[in-house]
Amino acid sequence: MEDPVTEYTARLQHQEREIQNLSAEIENLKKSQSLEPSQRLEDLREENARLKYRLNVMKRSLQEETTHCGKSMLNINQRLQDVFGEAIRTSFPELDNPPLAVTPNQQAKFGDYQCNSAMAMAQMLKAKGTKVNPREIAEKIVQNLPDNELIQRTEIAGPGFINVHLKKTFVSKLLSSLLLNGVQPPPLATRKRVVVDFSSPNIAKEMHVGHLRSTIIGDSMCRLFEFLGYDVLRLNHVGDWGTQFGMLIAHLQDKFPDYLTVSPPISDLQAFYKESKKRFDEDEDFKKQAYQCVVRLQSKEPDFIKAWNMICDVSRKEFQKVYDCLDIQIIERGESFYQDRMTRVVKEFEEKGLVQLDEGRKLVFVPGQSIPLTVVKSDGGYTYDTSDLAALHQRLFEEKADIIIYVTDSGQGTHFQVFLAAGQMIGWYDPQVTRVEHAGFGVVLGEDKKKFKTRSGDTVRLMDLLEEGLKRSMDKLKEKERDKVLTPEELVKAQRAVAFGCIKYADLSHNRINDYVFSFDKMLDDRGNTAAYLLYAFTRIRSIARLANLDEATLRKAAETTEILLDHDKEWKLGKCILRFPEILQKILDDLLLHTLCDYLYELATTFTEFYDSCYCVEKDRQTGEVIKINMWRMLLCEATAAIMAKGFDILGITPVQRM
Repeated sequence: MEDPVTEYTARLQHQEREIQNLSAEIENLKKSQSLEPSQRLEDLREENARLKYRLNVMKRSLQEETTHCGKSMLNINQRLQDVFGEAIRTSFPELDNPPLAVTPNQQAKFGDYQCNSAMAMAQMLKAKGTKVNPREIAEKIVQNLPDNELIQRTEIAGPGFINVHLKKTFVSKLLSSLLLNGVQPPPLATRKRVVVDFSSPNIAKEMHVGHLRSTIIGDSMCRLFEFLGYDVLRLNHVGDWGTQFGMLIAHLQDKFPDYLTVSPPISDLQAFYKESKKRFDEDEDFKKQAYQCVVRLQSKEPDFIKAWNMICDVSRKEFQKVYDCLDIQIIERGESFYQDRMTRVVKEFEEKGLVQLDEGRKLVFVPGQSIPLTVVKSDGGYTYDTSDLAALHQRLFEEKADIIIYVTDSGQGTHFQVFLAAGQMIGWYDPQVTRVEHAGFGVVLGEDKKKFKTRSGDTVRLMDLLEEGLKRSMDKLKEKERDKVLTPEELVKAQRAVAFGCIKYADLSHNRINDYVFSFDKMLDDRGNTAAYLLYAFTRIRSIARLANLDEATLRKAAETTEILLDHDKEWKLGKCILRFPEILQKILDDLLLHTLCDYLYELATTFTEFYDSCYCVEKDRQTGEVIKINMWRMLLCEATAAIMAKGFDILGITPVQRM
C-alpha cells in the first residue's frame, strides 16, 4: 500500500495536469474571437473553480502529512525549501531547475532564515533575454508563497534577499514533540544498504596513529547512518594475506617447532615480525623457505592455514584492546576473504578486452587516469589493485550496497580514483545511482608540526597513546579535586569518558581533509571547543533538574501540558538552535564532514550558557537554599538541549556521564 504522502502527491500532480489542460483550452477559446461565451466555456470555468478548490484541499492535506510525519524531527530548512521551491516554480514556470538557496540567518535582526534565490534567478532570466530586477523576482516569490504552517512573515532586504521570520507557536510545538517523542531521525524514503570500510590495520603490525583516525571517523560515520535508519555493514579490511605470511610462518616453524600442538607464546608480534624480516633480508636459505611457505599457504594446506590463523589471532587480540577502549563494533573481512574472487574479477576484465600485457604483467588502463592498475604481477601474484577490485565487486553484487564509503588517508586518493573509475568503466555501477566515495583524511602531526612520532623516531603505538590519555585524564580530574566528590566508580567512569571522548573529539572536530596537530594539553582543556568543555556543560545541564528535585515523570507530565514560551530573545535563540539538528545531520550525510556536528554542539552549548545566564530556571532562597519557584517551560528547554547533546555525543561515539 502506498504511503499517504506519495498517494496525495500523485493525485496532486494529476490534478495540476488537468488544470493546465483546461487552462490551455480556455486560452484557445479566448483566441477564437468568439464574443458570446459558449456553454462549453462556462462549464470549463465551473470545473476549473472546482478543481482549484480540490487542489487547495489536497495541498493542505499534503502539508499536514509533511508536518506531522509521526514522531520524526522536522528539518525546518528542508520544509522552507519545499515552500519556496513551490513559490519559485509558480512564479517562473519558464525556468528549468531554478536555484533554491535557503540558509539560517546569521543575525537575528534579519529574521530566522533567508532565501537568496532571486539574484541567481535574475542571471538565468537575463541569459534567456529577459531583464528583471532581483527585488521584483523576490516580490513575486513572496506573493506566490503557498499557505504554510511555519512562516510568520517575510521581508525583502538589499538586492533581493527574502528574510523569513518563523512562527513561535510552530517552533514551540516542534520542541514539545521532541520532548515527548525523543530525538527521532527524519523520515527515510528508502532504507539503503551502506558499507563503510574503515580502520583496516595490518596483521602482525601494531595499530598506529593513522589507524586511529580511520577508526574514529569511520565509526562516527556508521553511527550517523545507523541513527538515520540505514542498513549499515561495518567492515574491517585487514591486511591478512600476502608474501609476508610466508616469512612469518617460516620463522614460527624454526622458533616453535611444536607450534601445531603447543600454542606458541608470542606476546610481542611486532618484535617477532622484525626478527623474521631481518632473517628474510639477510639469509638466502630462509628466503627460499619463506617463498615455499607462501605457496603452501596459498594452496591451503591445513598445517599452514593453522599457522596463519595463529598469527592472525595474536594480532586480533591486540586490535580488540583498542576497539574495546574506543567502543568500536566492526566485522573483520580481510584481503584473504577475496582470494577466490580475484581470479573471477581478472577473468571478467580479460573477457571484456580491458587487460593489456606488459613484460608479463597484466594491466588495466582507465581512460582519463594517469596510471594503470596492475591486476596480475609478472610472477602471477595479485596486488592491492586486484583485491580492492574484488572487494568492490563483492560489495556491489553480493552485499547489494547502495552506498560504499572508504575511510583511509588522503595519500591513497589516486589509488581510489583509478580503481573506482575502473569499476565504472566495466559497468559495475553508475555513480548517479550508487554512491561510492573515498572519504580521505590528513595525517596526524606532533606539536612540532611534523609527522607524529615517538622521541626515538618510531611510530606511536595506539595502545600507548590511549593509556597516556587515561593517565592525563585522571591527573586533570584530580587537579580539579573531582576525586573528593565522586565515588571511585564514578571517578573511573569520568576518567574514561574524558580520555577517550577527548581523543575522539579532537580528531572529529577538525575538518578530516586537513592534517591535525595531536596535543593532549589542548584536547583536555575545559575551555573552548573541546570534549572536556562539552562533557562538563552536559553534566551541568543534566544537574539542573536534579537540583530542582524534578524526576523524569514530572518532566514528562510537564512536556505534555506546558507550552514552551519563547518570548525572551535568548529562549527563542536556543529553541531555534535545538531544532537545527536535522539540518546539520543532512549536511554531514551529503559531505561526510563530521566537524560540522562538533561545531554545532559547541554552538548549542554556548547558546545554552547565554540562555541560562539571562533566564532563571530555578529560584532558590539565598539563606536556606530551598527551591521557591521553578520555571517549567525553561526546564523543558534545558531537557531538550540535553537530549540533542546526548544524541550528538552518541553519533560522535562519546560517552557522557551523569556526574563529573
